[in-house]
Amino acid sequence: MKIQRSMKWLLPAIVLFCATKASAQQIDLGARGGISIPNLTGGGSEENPLNKGYKSRQGPDFGIFGEYHFSKLFSVEAMISYSSQGGKKDGMQAFPVPAAYATSLPPGTKYLYADFKSQAKLNYLMVPILAKFGWNLGPTSPLRLYVDAGPFFGFLLSGKQVMSGGNQPLYMDENGKAPLGASSNFDQTVDIKDQLNTFNFGVSGNVGLAYIFGRNQVFVEGGGNYGFLNIQKGSANGKNNTGAATASIGYAYRIKK
Repeated sequence: MKIQRSMKWLLPAIVLFCATKASAQQIDLGARGGISIPNLTGGGSEENPLNKGYKSRQGPDFGIFGEYHFSKLFSVEAMISYSSQGGKKDGMQAFPVPAAYATSLPPGTKYLYADFKSQAKLNYLMVPILAKFGWNLGPTSPLRLYVDAGPFFGFLLSGKQVMSGGNQPLYMDENGKAPLGASSNFDQTVDIKDQLNTFNFGVSGNVGLAYIFGRNQVFVEGGGNYGFLNIQKGSANGKNNTGAATASIGYAYRIKK
């Protein structure tokens, strides 16, 4: 895949950057992993029944990083991470009119409704560049509190709409008071990657607590990310932005003390 090939240089570039600075400053390399709790937001002039009503879902979030320390208080962290994005709906919701019903419905009918579950499972390769500020909790304390924030660049790896609910009756309205007299099976998974933009850009940030022992540290952190760009290529399904809350644990090793 083109995106994956183009990203192969990122980790070597981070390591090379760290290596060139190692003689002067402190360098950490590490890994982190945890959960992503993403959601899709929509609105404005592009809002329609298809892009609203999403709730949060859960998925994995993990990555590797290099951190270059400019001082005791300030560092810059570059990361490559796998990020679960998307959202879910559960209950009565809209879907585009299937071709089989298009000619039998009143002119201008764009949506039908049914009671089923739907998840937009989007997975991104994300590259955040974070400015990081940290403070030791006392002169001899092994604990260090930190905050970080900065931009990220996101590259879409996969996009699927996963539906379930079995055979469900169809309705003309979202309240289920105008039955169509037909039903449809909603147990299916649809690849929607070609409907989505392959690139996103946004901001991410975290608050964390690290325990330092020798050149090692373990840490826990919570944060989030939000993409500034609409994920859909067209507007037939409305426009959404994606973002997520995250919670992680991790480990880092100081290669230059």
